[in-house]
Amino acid sequence: MIQTKETQREERVVRIGALADLHCSKSSRGQFQPLLMQAVEAADVLLLGGDLTDYGLPEEAEVLAGELSGVKVPVIAVLGNHDYESGKQDEVRQVLAHAGVRLLDGDAWEVLGVGIAGAKGFAGGFGRGTLGAWGEDIVKRFVHEAVDEALKLESALARLRTPQRIALLHYAPIEATVEGEPREIFPYLGCGRLAEPLRRYPVTAVFHGHAHRGSPEGKIGDNIPVYNVSLPLLRRLWPDRPPLRVIEIAVPAAAESERT
Repeated sequence: MIQTKETQREERVVRIGALADLHCSKSSRGQFQPLLMQAVEAADVLLLGGDLTDYGLPEEAEVLAGELSGVKVPVIAVLGNHDYESGKQDEVRQVLAHAGVRLLDGDAWEVLGVGIAGAKGFAGGFGRGTLGAWGEDIVKRFVHEAVDEALKLESALARLRTPQRIALLHYAPIEATVEGEPREIFPYLGCGRLAEPLRRYPVTAVFHGHAHRGSPEGKIGDNIPVYNVSLPLLRRLWPDRPPLRVIEIAVPAAAESERT
């Protein structure tokens, strides 16, 4: 059988680059563009795992939008706790969406044949230390927020039909990637409830930020890698190379679409 160009290209490799915790401020103009342009060279898709701004101000988002202006690959992001700080998260979303960033909040998006499910996540602890919904009403509301974020993630995962799937979060779904932070603050860095939908809807990889002094890698079960891509962590991990986690995923060559 003579192989045509089409049969030779049954699969292609998509490079997924991820980082989090830019904490872009009003004075950050010009600081992130070199890093983001390096990301363009290293990745076909760029994922941003929250804390895009420092105080959740639209003005900070405008600065980041300017820094992203030269990025010509698809950019997909979730917000983090800092992006909610000023109660202007909807305005932050609008600014970044206008700049071409696809913001996910319990949503799914397919790009270059890879499905992305995104949610912010929330705090609450891990394992036996996970906070339960009992006692004072304020505690119940806290736990319900964690449950709601896990349900958002599950809803997004359930909508994906691609063989290769990525979960994008801000808060950590496992304890392993927050190791290195003071143990006293582990409950504020993530929640094991986020891992439950990832066990029901297995993914190729999980990316999150938030834990600046955490550990770079962990696993859910035996085969789902979880990567902490907080920018301060990656800068310490790789002082002599661009602070960007890149993984390569093989997808059908025909899967070139970008859609919800």
